[in-house]
Amino acid sequence: MTLHRLSFLTFAVLLAGVSHAHEYTVKQLQIGHPYARPTVAHQPGGAAYLSIENKGSQGDRLVGVTSPVAKSAQIHTMSMEGNVMKMREVGEIGLPPGAKVEMKPGNGYHIMLMGLNQPLKAGEKIPLTLSFEKAGKTEVSVLVEDAGKQPGQQATPVPALHQH
Repeated sequence: MTLHRLSFLTFAVLLAGVSHAHEYTVKQLQIGHPYARPTVAHQPGGAAYLSIENKGSQGDRLVGVTSPVAKSAQIHTMSMEGNVMKMREVGEIGLPPGAKVEMKPGNGYHIMLMGLNQPLKAGEKIPLTLSFEKAGKTEVSVLVEDAGKQPGQQATPVPALHQH
């Protein structure tokens, strides 16, 4: 293997690692891996996920979210009540010192993007502004990821119907 080819492969491996690990820091808050799932044509909404860790000694709160890709963005929670999945808007998330909130599909907190301007496509990045009570506003780049997709499979869209 030539030195040129080895250098190129090393660079490609390093670049691949960087493209999936994206974190942001705003004051004492660390925001990790913002991502969303692809949607399909005419799907009115989508969901975004991320983690927020409060590494400071004072509490804070996520009090709002906005994105130019949707008419509105809301903080929601999902939970199982008996055999029924319930979703509701919560408005804010408390972040006491040392707390870590992990937004992920299926259960718990997530960000709903309501009234999408166009479908979210795998591989694209969308802007999302997070508003914190004390730390202020910060913009993050949300990567649209198609988790678990095998070559040749269609994207799995986020369900469009929600129970409130």
